[in-house]
Amino acid sequence: MLTDPLPTTLDVRKAAVRGVSISGALKPLELQRFRGLLASDDGVIQAHLAFNRDEEGRYLVTVDIEADVSVTCQRCLEPMPTTLQASNTLAAVWSDEQARHLPKHLDPLILTEEACVLRDLVEDELILSLPPYSYHEQADCNEELVGLAASEPKQEQREEKPNPFEVLAQLKPGEKH
Repeated sequence: MLTDPLPTTLDVRKAAVRGVSISGALKPLELQRFRGLLASDDGVIQAHLAFNRDEEGRYLVTVDIEADVSVTCQRCLEPMPTTLQASNTLAAVWSDEQARHLPKHLDPLILTEEACVLRDLVEDELILSLPPYSYHEQADCNEELVGLAASEPKQEQREEKPNPFEVLAQLKPGEKH
């Protein structure tokens, strides 16, 4: 397991020409958008990025990520550990027009500057790799839900309150009281 931090930025063109590979570790605390989707700040994110060029001269970034994080179970709303894995190959482009002309097997990495912010790239891939819903195993959730139901206080009987719209019923034509 890597413990070295991921560099902040890198020039994609220079790295691709040289065939650079970078690996590093991140914490969920360092990724604010991704952090908001988690149940806690605990966890470790391992990222490996390989830069190269293809036969067409495109600048490519291959991103491989593995993250052990905690998400919220949508059934019982309790934290649950999960492992996320993402692997994708992106082509660096500098405009939407260039992105439209990419082959379907490549996703665009639209850059506005020479340097790419690697944390943002990793964060985007992590957000995309999150499942839409996370659930514990059915038995685990059932135990949790039974415990929650047992601790719920009994609801008291409500007093019958007069309907505030009863006055309007008297104003309705044809129905006199």
